[in-house]
Amino acid sequence: MKAIQMLAAGGPEVLQLAEVAEPAIDGAGQVKVRVHAAGVNPIDTKLRSRGLFFPDALPAILGLDGAGVICEVGAGVNAFKPGDEVWYCNGGLGREPGSYAEYVVLEASLARRKPKSIDFAEAAAGPLVLLTAWEGLFDRAALQAGQTVLVHAGAGGVGHVAIQLAKWAGARVVTTVGTAEKAAFVRALGADHVIDYRREDFVEAIAKWTDGRGVDVCFDTVGGETFTRSIDATAHYGSLITLLEPAAGTVWREARTRNLKIGFELMLTPLMRDLPEARAHQGEILDRCAELIDQGCLRLHVSHRYVLAEAAAAHTQIEGGRVQGKLVLLP
Repeated sequence: MKAIQMLAAGGPEVLQLAEVAEPAIDGAGQVKVRVHAAGVNPIDTKLRSRGLFFPDALPAILGLDGAGVICEVGAGVNAFKPGDEVWYCNGGLGREPGSYAEYVVLEASLARRKPKSIDFAEAAAGPLVLLTAWEGLFDRAALQAGQTVLVHAGAGGVGHVAIQLAKWAGARVVTTVGTAEKAAFVRALGADHVIDYRREDFVEAIAKWTDGRGVDVCFDTVGGETFTRSIDATAHYGSLITLLEPAAGTVWREARTRNLKIGFELMLTPLMRDLPEARAHQGEILDRCAELIDQGCLRLHVSHRYVLAEAAAAHTQIEGGRVQGKLVLLP
């Protein structure tokens, strides 16, 4: 089969189209999926440039989330049959092969039924960002109806679904963007207030929008100085959830004075640490999101679809910081 192999850590040029052995089912509980689309995420570019999470993993196939059609099932699989359409988040970290390929094999429990109302490319764009946004907003921050939430980088992959999930939950949403085009995009997603961080100070803008109170929940997808300054934008006794590790020199005095709940969101943890209960919970999240998508309450925006051989170009676009929504590869 054709696949994109990562041959070494480095720039996008280390991603090469290759002919590799087609994976085979070797466990009764596994399914084999013909991949119709694979999501491309910032974590893929970081793994490519810095190295994989597991030793002796090269050459490797990246790609955590994907969507496709089951073509074979193990002897112990009853939930699926050949021809079933699924989406999933699995592999791509250096231990199991990822979705930048024509076929993948995974445990049947990790495959979930694809939303019926969207195509494979849209479905492949969803799992990682949906799990990240859901866990951050609901599992970490316990977002409630009537609360205010700040979503940083609302036009991005995680941000654009976080806005929609927060609105579905009954929250008032403010978000930051860097262009007029992105501002129009997030407004169409339901954002109540939009801050162009290039033109105005987001802390001052939040103070004005909330009458000086700050937001109940801040969802930081940017990190660095944005995380540090978000402390001042979060209400006393509020929640500040980040996807990134705070800088070593972060000053926590104001966060402590405000009694903030600081939370970290890394949806990769169950994949890295073999936590079956957490992985089952993530499957339930995907099922719930599929329902919301089919009900018209949630949409996934794919800004560009690349053929498999153009994986390096997709990585280059992500690293340029110009992506609105998600990118996908089409094997």
